[in-house]
Amino acid sequence: MSIGEIDELLQTSVLEGGVPGVVALAANREGVIYQGAFGRRSTDSDTPMTIDSVFWIASMSKAVTTVAAMQLVEKGMLHLDEPVNRLLPDLTSLKIIEGFDNDGLPRLREPVRPLTLCHLLTHTSGFAYEFFNPDILNYMSHEQIPTVLACMNVSLKTPLVHDPGEKWEYGISLDWTGKAIEAASGQSLNDYMRDNIFAPLGMNDTGFIIQPSMRARMAAMHQREEDGLLIPIDFEMPQEPEFFMGGGGLYSTGGDYLKLLQMILQGGSLNGVRILQPETIKEMGRNQIGDINVGPLKSAIPSLSKDAEFFPGMIKKWGLGFMLTTKDAPTGRSSGSMSWVGLCNSFFWIDPVKQITGLMLTQVLPFADVQVLDLNDRFETSIYRQL
Repeated sequence: MSIGEIDELLQTSVLEGGVPGVVALAANREGVIYQGAFGRRSTDSDTPMTIDSVFWIASMSKAVTTVAAMQLVEKGMLHLDEPVNRLLPDLTSLKIIEGFDNDGLPRLREPVRPLTLCHLLTHTSGFAYEFFNPDILNYMSHEQIPTVLACMNVSLKTPLVHDPGEKWEYGISLDWTGKAIEAASGQSLNDYMRDNIFAPLGMNDTGFIIQPSMRARMAAMHQREEDGLLIPIDFEMPQEPEFFMGGGGLYSTGGDYLKLLQMILQGGSLNGVRILQPETIKEMGRNQIGDINVGPLKSAIPSLSKDAEFFPGMIKKWGLGFMLTTKDAPTGRSSGSMSWVGLCNSFFWIDPVKQITGLMLTQVLPFADVQVLDLNDRFETSIYRQL
């Protein structure tokens, strides 16, 4: 498939109402091999989508937070296998939730082992998201705890849903990782990432705080109605948060985020700037959860996410910060590739075998929108056909 045909694929999705606007990019070790922006930043505006449009990247923030944590591991300031409550005393009193009694009160018990940074980075900590776990949703409702998207410290005061190291459960682990980074470095997560990742890589349009120059290029969030129409909605991550949400608080552009992906693809450096050592990148791409498998995401709040599973029928593992494929995928992605997603239907992958990386950004809720998932698969497939 030629670049013109990829352009047509993305443009057709806009014209058919699949997405209001989309930005997609791909690169190999030599540089950018595709970039395109189509549609509008909002369905109620004529402002065109551009390559430098700013998106809430949601859980694509997790890869950045993992990079930050692994920098501190390299320096001996964080340790993968040490109890993380040494840095974060709030985690000393963690409990496991085992359901609710007849009066609706949560049943809690002590964990059998301490929580480590490795548990956090692999989503085997036992922390969960309320929009994917009914017990946590009920607990937060019972205790009147606000959603984690409010970026309030109390939002993180939830129990575990299983003992650390026993299962894979998607949740707030990377938000706690962000707090560990702050405790170890003595900087806010925003400042640490700026000084050690964004500035060195030239990611000038990435951060938790939307700068005026970024706001002028913001893509609007949209909600898919039951009739299929996309309606712009008011949505913005708190700009004076109690904590910087390492698991999902960042705003960025496609071009900025591609630099992070290229750095990882190239073994930890980009344009002569080293962010991580090659052996660290290799470790991030290894299975870190043993016999545990990455499971499907079951929605507890359908307005935020539908049920989702990536490459159904394939066993998936988790490295440090990324989902790992264990077979070659139908799109062309190699076994051992690293990837993840954002709640607003944004996606990226890094293929260390075929030496290619790519991303696609939209601002559409709920997550796992069928039309956007299909477009992302077709985009990825088209990139591999172009090789």
